[in-house]
Amino acid sequence: MINISETAAGQLKTMLAEQEVPNMFLRLGVTPGGCSGFSYAMGFDDNESDQDVYMDVEGLKVVVEKENIQYLDGLEIDFEESGMTGGFTINNPNASATCGCGSSFRTATAAGKPNEEPC
Repeated sequence: MINISETAAGQLKTMLAEQEVPNMFLRLGVTPGGCSGFSYAMGFDDNESDQDVYMDVEGLKVVVEKENIQYLDGLEIDFEESGMTGGFTINNPNASATCGCGSSFRTATAAGKPNEEPC
């Protein structure tokens, strides 16, 4: 299960509406890389696959590839505004280590492919 705060859901719904593409949804995923081993992938999509798991979270259609569920189960997404900036924050209970910028992680059982570059 993935959790999205009411604030983050509102921001995502606004962004989805601006896309003006029917049947668009939020796709979450994981890619190898980042300074800790895995990087988060979050974006809008309208292509579906039989490898996808679908869920409704705060009125949003959220899609995750089956192979990524193990890394994202319990994921919490929030949106925080700070002064003149703001952005989405991610809390992943599966992460055993994260980078300073919070955009990459590794788990106790999977290290991914860390980059040499700092985040």
